[in-house]
Amino acid sequence: MSSNSFAYNDHSGGGEATELGQEATSTISPSGAFGLFSSDLKKNEDLKQMLESSKDSAKLDAMKRIVGMIAKGKNASELFPAVVKNVASKNIEIKKLVYVYLVRYAEEQQDLALLSISTFQRALKDPNQLIRASALRVLSSIRVPIIVPIMMLAIKEASADLSPYVRKNAAHAIQKLYSLDPEQKELLIEVIEKLLKDKSTLVAGSVVMAFEEVCPDRIDLIHRNYRKLCNLLVDVEEWGQVVIIHMLTRYARTQFVSPWKEDGCLEENEKNFYDSDDEQKEKTDKRKKPYAMDPDHRLLIRNTKPLLQSRNAAVVMAVAQLYWHIAPKSEAGIISKSLVRLLRSNREVQYIVLQNIATMSIQRKGMFEPYLKSFYVRSTDPTMIKTLKLEILTNLANEANISTLLREFQTYVKSQDKQFAAATIQTIGRCATNISEVTDTCLNGLVCLLSNRDEIVVAESVVVIKKLLQMQPVQHGEIIKHMAKLLDNITVPVARASILWLIGENCERVPKIAPDVLRKMAKSFTSEDDLVKLQILNLGAKLYLTNSKQTKLLTQYILNLGKYDQNYDIRDRTRFIRQLIVPNEKSGALSKYAKKIFLAQKPAPLLESPFKDRDHFQLGTLSHTLNTKASGYLELSNWPEVAPDPSVRNVEVIELAKECAPVGKIKKDNPGKKFYSESEEEDGSSDSSSDSESESGSGSGEQEVEEDSSEDSSEDSSSESESESGSESGVEDTRTSKKNSKNRGKSDSEDGKKKKKHSNSDSSSAESSSIEESSSDSESESKSESEADSRKVIKEKGKKPTQNQIPVAKAVSLLDLDDFVPVSTPVALPSPALPPSLIADLEGLNLSTSSPVISVSTPVFVPTKSHVLLHRMSGKGLAANYYFPRQPCIFGEKMVSVQITLNNTTDQKIENIHIKEKKLPTGMQMHIFNPIESLEPEGSITVSMGIDFCDSTQTATFQLCTKDDCFSVNIQPPVGELLLPVALSEKDFKKEQGMLTGMNETSTLIIAAPQNFTSSMILQKVVNVANMGVVPSGQDNIHRFAAKTVHSGSLMLVTVELKEGSTAQLIINTEKTVIGSVLLRELKPVLSQG
Repeated sequence: MSSNSFAYNDHSGGGEATELGQEATSTISPSGAFGLFSSDLKKNEDLKQMLESSKDSAKLDAMKRIVGMIAKGKNASELFPAVVKNVASKNIEIKKLVYVYLVRYAEEQQDLALLSISTFQRALKDPNQLIRASALRVLSSIRVPIIVPIMMLAIKEASADLSPYVRKNAAHAIQKLYSLDPEQKELLIEVIEKLLKDKSTLVAGSVVMAFEEVCPDRIDLIHRNYRKLCNLLVDVEEWGQVVIIHMLTRYARTQFVSPWKEDGCLEENEKNFYDSDDEQKEKTDKRKKPYAMDPDHRLLIRNTKPLLQSRNAAVVMAVAQLYWHIAPKSEAGIISKSLVRLLRSNREVQYIVLQNIATMSIQRKGMFEPYLKSFYVRSTDPTMIKTLKLEILTNLANEANISTLLREFQTYVKSQDKQFAAATIQTIGRCATNISEVTDTCLNGLVCLLSNRDEIVVAESVVVIKKLLQMQPVQHGEIIKHMAKLLDNITVPVARASILWLIGENCERVPKIAPDVLRKMAKSFTSEDDLVKLQILNLGAKLYLTNSKQTKLLTQYILNLGKYDQNYDIRDRTRFIRQLIVPNEKSGALSKYAKKIFLAQKPAPLLESPFKDRDHFQLGTLSHTLNTKASGYLELSNWPEVAPDPSVRNVEVIELAKECAPVGKIKKDNPGKKFYSESEEEDGSSDSSSDSESESGSGSGEQEVEEDSSEDSSEDSSSESESESGSESGVEDTRTSKKNSKNRGKSDSEDGKKKKKHSNSDSSSAESSSIEESSSDSESESKSESEADSRKVIKEKGKKPTQNQIPVAKAVSLLDLDDFVPVSTPVALPSPALPPSLIADLEGLNLSTSSPVISVSTPVFVPTKSHVLLHRMSGKGLAANYYFPRQPCIFGEKMVSVQITLNNTTDQKIENIHIKEKKLPTGMQMHIFNPIESLEPEGSITVSMGIDFCDSTQTATFQLCTKDDCFSVNIQPPVGELLLPVALSEKDFKKEQGMLTGMNETSTLIIAAPQNFTSSMILQKVVNVANMGVVPSGQDNIHRFAAKTVHSGSLMLVTVELKEGSTAQLIINTEKTVIGSVLLRELKPVLSQG
């Protein structure tokens, strides 16, 4: 057993034995005091025996338990020798789990791992991509310099692997190898350069991370891949997006000019004063020239905007910092709503987001002013969140909202969290200094707090008042007198010191109080805190210089006490003051200026935000959070004065044409091919730097070459989608003719592609086999897209029989599997035409799957029970009742129909009965009845309403008004009235029920007398509770009912299955699990009772 595992056993005792599962408990027989330890050993012995077994099932079971141990944080390192023997197992499942174990422990057990290095090298050639990737991960986890050449060779081979998953792991291994041997940097940069050209979204994030670790200064590697990275960004996995966005932010700051042109104009105006007329004229002309944003700069800003809606907080934060650092100030405002949305996350995310908002709100208040209420403090917030929200509220405070904020602060001061209350008082002080209109109000409020029972609140108020009084000391003599009286009660050293400092500074304004305060302080000098002692010495010195008659002896007494104090600071201060204020023959020239030194006018303190200096760190980084430069932090450079050559980002078409020589040949054979529309070809041939060209990422030549070689990149897909949307918006006849011309071109190009595919059959078949084996995500994605495209085209065929083109996306995605990029639009894909007979079959198939299986039927039973909406006593004679007629609503298909009966129980006419002030939950809608002009005495009228309850039993609250009064009423629907009955056959019912299992199924057991389980009784009880249709059943003991929810149309299937004796099982299947469980609770007691 290794030292690690001994340490673990000593620490955790036998707790491990009880948690690892029940399989081995039968073999454990603890005896004596050391039974717990022996049980651990026996358990591991059991696993070792299973690993040495000849049966694969035993080995697999053992590996699952070991991986479970690792997942729970248990130490399984002692099993390394037994596990590593199985690395050559022929069972693929065992091999996968062995590699999971080895990745975890290879670094700790390096010597044993080295013994199996030949096996890892063989696994790098394994046909399964998961094994190849795992072998590379294990190899890069062995941190021994001797195998660096082997790792380097493995990384180079993996970077050219057909599987994007293996290439992704090669990018991860680059960072590990670089940290092990930095001398390999140049060779690793070559691999990074190769992987940066990869078009797979799976690889992009990992290779950029490797770039940031190994060579973040090699911006030249990014130039050619910049547009591709911008366009792939949306499809990259979330953590890859974060890395790419941060890298592109730094790239943009070096390659584009500043979009903040207003600042530049101001600087030029300042310089113009000393310029000659000619120079000034040149500069004026230069300044008049409007700022034109580089298309590549615009591409980055536009392509990151959709990521503000990401579910990952780190992605949203990364996009926010990108907009803050590189977007024009007029466009940066869109990030505020997304950042405020993140405040609903957990407290750790809130903390980081609020820190960044605090920095932003100092420079640009307007961004967050509309969301002021989002920063109000909640009672459940932790202190760290409360103080950050206070900081932001202070930054956003202005003359318009300060009165609202001060009312909010008054509540915060009463908080039980004393640290938060103290921070609030400091915030009030900052608002008072920043907004002169409320200075007096804040000061008066703080003075009122001096009588607070809580000592911490009083102490903090004293400190803040001291700072405010420094700004206008002449006017506030009374406050100083009031604070002097508090010295007897306040014990907090900072507050006592602040009061003494204030009295010392204003000793000439309070000549009667100051000497008395000094007398009291002299008594308690020895027991005071060091901070207070220093201020007592200062007060004595100031009074000695201004009122020596009364205080000379007192000051000398205090100086004598200070001379022998234990603290050397106080002893030094005492000697210094004595030499300065008590002149003698040894005194120097300074003693003449003692009064000027002690009673000099002090500058008022500047109350600034602690986030003021953080803006020089990139937002969202660790350095910004800590407010200090962390290791690995890469600084943002300043904007260049002149933009570097933008042509470095152009990908040369000539080079691509050389690489794809066979494609060029194919293209020559088909001169009549017309792949794009005319407008697209014109756009492609022109060299204008428009947004559409920047989005496509390269010229039209590159696009044509890539399309012919069936290498779809996101640049092409974006330009294709633009052309598709453009053509769809035109006249339908024009669209048809264009599609026909495209189809002819596509069928021509397909022949050429087949030739190429035949010539490259070996490589493509090997690639497709390896990818099909394990990259199921990509395959399923392309399948779902192809099915969606087929459905769309078939639907169009129903309208126009001439359009008989069905895109087969799956065939093309097989050609693109090495790119791992899902096909985005069917327009530019080869799509062979299908024979008319097959199209007819497909149309029939489509109709059969979407046939009206779910059709609303008439209700089986309509209950006459009505509910009181407004009692006649509450309504001053107006009574209102409502009931649910169980009919489809005429006001909207998603609404529940409600009938309201109004009765006038008075002897006078009631006029103008109407509804106003609807207070509905989010998403709920209501269609009200038209106002009723009058209701005669003892008269009655029934009106209809429609309410969309959004498939919930939430209450719809509104006001029912007459000419003179308004009454607040509410309607809460029973769950059974949120349904509409549907007609289903037994076969369809079972089919739908089979798709709604697992979490979509709830059931319970019902016990009742046998006479309550007759067919008629069950039918009566179910339809009385819920508006459901009866499904015919071929079995006497099973009763089925079906309905759909009014709002979403989700099926609600109810089954009552009679068991032996007096029991029955109630089963409800539905996607709406909340409604299903509520309905179950309502049906159970009804079916149980007689």
